[in-house]
Amino acid sequence: MKKAAIYSRKSKFTGKGESIETQIELCKKYAYNIGITQFLIYEDEGFSGKNIDRPQFKKMIKDAHEKKFDTLICYRLDRISRNIADFSTLINELDRLEINFISINEQFDTSTPIGRAMMYIASVFAQLERETIGERIKDNMLELSKSGRWLGGQTPLGFESTSTTITDEFGRKKKIYFLTPIESELTTVKLIYSKYIEFKSLSKVYKYLYIRNIRTKNGYNWTKKKIQLILKNPLYVKADDSVMQYLSNQGMITCGQPDGIHGILTYNKSRGNKIYRNMSEWIAAISMHKGIINANDWLKVQTILNINKSRAPRIGTSHTASLTGILKCHYCGANMIVKHGHISKKTGKKLLYYVCSCKDISNGKKCSNKNVRVDELEYEVIKKLDDIKINRNMLISLLEKYISHQKCNYDDENLNNLKYIKEKQKQIDNLITQLSKEPSLSEYIIPKIYHIKSEIDYLNNENNNVSQNKFKQTISNTNENVLFNKICSLKYIFDICDINDKKKLFKSLVKEITWDGNSGTVKIKLKEDMKITF
Repeated sequence: MKKAAIYSRKSKFTGKGESIETQIELCKKYAYNIGITQFLIYEDEGFSGKNIDRPQFKKMIKDAHEKKFDTLICYRLDRISRNIADFSTLINELDRLEINFISINEQFDTSTPIGRAMMYIASVFAQLERETIGERIKDNMLELSKSGRWLGGQTPLGFESTSTTITDEFGRKKKIYFLTPIESELTTVKLIYSKYIEFKSLSKVYKYLYIRNIRTKNGYNWTKKKIQLILKNPLYVKADDSVMQYLSNQGMITCGQPDGIHGILTYNKSRGNKIYRNMSEWIAAISMHKGIINANDWLKVQTILNINKSRAPRIGTSHTASLTGILKCHYCGANMIVKHGHISKKTGKKLLYYVCSCKDISNGKKCSNKNVRVDELEYEVIKKLDDIKINRNMLISLLEKYISHQKCNYDDENLNNLKYIKEKQKQIDNLITQLSKEPSLSEYIIPKIYHIKSEIDYLNNENNNVSQNKFKQTISNTNENVLFNKICSLKYIFDICDINDKKKLFKSLVKEITWDGNSGTVKIKLKEDMKITF
């Protein structure tokens, strides 16, 4: 007897369209008419159709591979996906599994050639329509941006969004938004600019704000990055011709007539996924709000920022320590940073110490946690991690990362080698996936990985870095069983890795490490929420 899967989806962002229940009932009614009386129901409510990363959709695909149904029914094509590539992949996969697909609204049935062809045509036109509408909305927003209006989003420090109603040229009433000042917050902005001109250092401004407990708009401590964003933002400048020329020289599209009074709003800086666009796509428009920083001072700040960007070194660089980012202070929760100490009499090298950043910034006024030597703490952490019996899945994951780190850069001009290497790397990925599902097959799979990896290494020998060469040399002198046992030893892995790989490996295993300098104890929280103390 035939069994059908019914898939329904409805986005939580709109009240329009048929409900989940209505979609299911319509699909059942259609199924009864074609002789199907058994169903598996899959409901994804509150999920967009822009991709297929949905829980019930994934479960449905899993059940399809297990042959739990022979027909998939949905109310409309876009309930499955609004992306042609995802939709096409699904249909091809269903075809391979000999599962029919039916969309009742469009009356498409893949069991017939004409139904299959019409379904693809409809999905192409549907996506074209969505993209055309999206482009039209984008164009309208860009045109509105040139008027200097506030177009929404989180308001910047010093301002709030206020609306007013206007009548357009067609007599229609419209609501527009603009920025109005919050004087208490603008005082902080002015302070940041004046102190940066005085100190000429983001670190010193950061320290100044931290010690005085001056917070951001949302009540958080300032960071150097946030301070820099305030200083670079033309929102606060009393824009004149020199400012507009500066922004134009940076590649931005400038709009409006500067008057030395009003500020500048920037638009079209990033895509929806927060990836910044090229600056040539940015729009800088004279706004309706008034600026607070003189043009000369704002341009002076930009000059200092550009000079410091090109010459300022990072203090306590993390290229010399592998726990930065995951090591926290036990007492205040602040990050531990790296600071240089005295020169060791034994080695003649300058010692490095992990120091609580809060203690460092406040000169010990807000935290008094004791410092710890970088080499000593990292040795103890590695030793303790090595004593933990980590589960097999974690080791498989570590093996995957470990081997993938050894993939070499290849010459793009050599297309034959490029194709060959990609095929071999895909084989490794497939073997690792198989290994994660069947750990008992490690004695058979690891030698295959070892063999394929050696072929890739041969092609990329000249591009291997020092750690890769060391890895390759170790493999050539070690049989597969010994190799697997050594990979199970974290200490062995850390011994042959460079600083960047050590940091990646630490972060793949450890969620957080806290240091208590007074008791000399470290707490390690692993990714699987296990804790150890020493």
